[in-house]
Amino acid sequence: MANTSDISRGMIIKLDGSLYSVVEFGENKTARAAAKVWAKLKGVDNSRTIEKTWNSGDTIYPVRVERKDYQYLYKDESGYNFMDSETFEQIAVQESLIDAPQFLVEGQPVSVLINTETESPMSVELPDKIVSKVTYSEPGLRGDTATRTLKPATVETGATVMVPLFVNEGDVIRINTKTGEYIERVKE
Repeated sequence: MANTSDISRGMIIKLDGSLYSVVEFGENKTARAAAKVWAKLKGVDNSRTIEKTWNSGDTIYPVRVERKDYQYLYKDESGYNFMDSETFEQIAVQESLIDAPQFLVEGQPVSVLINTETESPMSVELPDKIVSKVTYSEPGLRGDTATRTLKPATVETGATVMVPLFVNEGDVIRINTKTGEYIERVKE
């Protein structure tokens, strides 16, 4: 067991039967009352975001989570299938547990957060940045570069990304998987 002084960013805690990740936390001290600890929590097994306040020293229930390296294999009716890079065991994960499923490519390495109490996957995280080839893009107009004008481009995973006008079909680009935004063009 732990108390409120052990709270840290990224910690997973059990609260009212659900699991939440600590996004932000702090302490409020007043001259008259005891200190209070507050935290902004994001649901791991649900899509809720809440704020919670405890009295300083209250008990919290952290959940031990392991981060393991997996490789994306394929998608079928059971969900997205991943293989453990060390033991070669396979698991199927629902789309709601994957942070950016539109950027998954077969063979891509990912990190899977596993709840050690139940040995079940809690979420799948792609690398922060991926490299993908543009499969379709309208040609940019010559001389239209005075402003940061963007156009839609389809990448090899089927996702649409807004890219600058100079990016053409066949180019390889780097994408931020957290925001879905274009970062840069990559030299092959």
